[in-house]
Amino acid sequence: MSRSLTSITILPEKSEATNSHLIKMSRRLYHDLQMENHRELQIMVGTKTIRANIQIIDTLPRELHVPEEVFTYFCLPVRKVNLQAKYFSESNTLKLGPVIGLLTDFSPKDGEEPNFRSIHKFCEDLHQVVSENGGFLYVFSFKHFLQHGYYFENGSWIGTSPPAPDVIYNRIHSRILENKQEFVEFRKILEQLAIPIFNDRFHSKWEVYDQLKNEHHLSSYIPETALLSRDTLHSFLQTYETIFIKPIHGSQGKNIIKLEKIAEDQFTLQTSGQSQADALPALAAHEIYQEIKLLLQNRICIVQEGISFIDYQSSAMDFRVLVHRNYEKKWEITSIVARIGAEQEFVSNVSRGGHTIKPVTALRSKMSQKTALQTLKLIKELSLETAEKVSALSSGITGELGIDVGVDEKGKPWLIEVNSKPSKVFEDDSGKIRPSAKAIIRFCTSLAFETLNEKEV
Repeated sequence: MSRSLTSITILPEKSEATNSHLIKMSRRLYHDLQMENHRELQIMVGTKTIRANIQIIDTLPRELHVPEEVFTYFCLPVRKVNLQAKYFSESNTLKLGPVIGLLTDFSPKDGEEPNFRSIHKFCEDLHQVVSENGGFLYVFSFKHFLQHGYYFENGSWIGTSPPAPDVIYNRIHSRILENKQEFVEFRKILEQLAIPIFNDRFHSKWEVYDQLKNEHHLSSYIPETALLSRDTLHSFLQTYETIFIKPIHGSQGKNIIKLEKIAEDQFTLQTSGQSQADALPALAAHEIYQEIKLLLQNRICIVQEGISFIDYQSSAMDFRVLVHRNYEKKWEITSIVARIGAEQEFVSNVSRGGHTIKPVTALRSKMSQKTALQTLKLIKELSLETAEKVSALSSGITGELGIDVGVDEKGKPWLIEVNSKPSKVFEDDSGKIRPSAKAIIRFCTSLAFETLNEKEV
């Protein structure tokens, strides 16, 4: 996809008195776009099009001079902007973009800059990548779709009436919000306008397990799992030394219960956020279900076999693998970190006091360099195959996943969880652009230019 796009600089200028739709194009750009002597064409930005005449001029090779009125028509700020271009000869259309809408939930206050919460810095990273590659990105809430959004300029987020986007990146934080009727109506509008949206929605832990349990190549890498009931709990307590109970819609390691057998019909109960010293006194098997029902407050949960994973200096450890689809829609690994849990915590989430280190460093604490590299390769293979299957079996478009993997004492990787809207706190935030920001923009660009969407808004 990237090879068929041309990076250009668009400059606003006052319109000709006799022709407000006269586009001035460098001779080199006209040749590179292979426009076959056309001097009139359609210009397309987002879902809007406009007829324009072309004048060939001698200027810098990749410049396009566009009347200010055309910027305004396309709802773009009237300023110099870098975009990517593709000429569709069959419809004589020059598509410019990508226009990317980042959808999230936030409540802007009059006179104040918006705060995009946990992804605020990530939005700035995305803007920087778009600015360098070519494109226009804005952030919006679905309640203000096509009415109000924010783009980044000179260190600030500026309010605007934005163009309809080529593609929408869904970073809504709330499962509840995605299930509201208002959001359902918003999705219908996107379908009518043929605007693609990813990541489609949150995936529940049970949904992912149910999808993958019958996949021959993956089933042996997934801990035994069932929906929690009195019967399934009893069965798991009889079968395994350690089990975990997790809300199917949980995140950030919250509300997880660990049950560990210490003697015949005697189990300790520890919740995430609670140290081992604070674990409940030993409980008999018949007492546990009622105890956890009080703790879980009617949440739907899974019960899962506990695997004995290798640790790091006596702290819990797993691996977060970020995967994205590339220009060719194939899954690639963007980053991997080892997550090390806080002292006496049985979860490794950074949000619960943990930290991250390089994966090979973590593995080397338990095995040789050669074995560590082999194990890391297995983690990568498991993650990529999981991403392929989850995206193939899920509705909508999946372009990004966070995959959590544990490694047992024999070096075998186990799939712990798949996150459809992974946190960005695991990536290096030392002033560099996050690798996932670059990957997201690549995928958005691929979706934006794969077809022409000529529906007006």
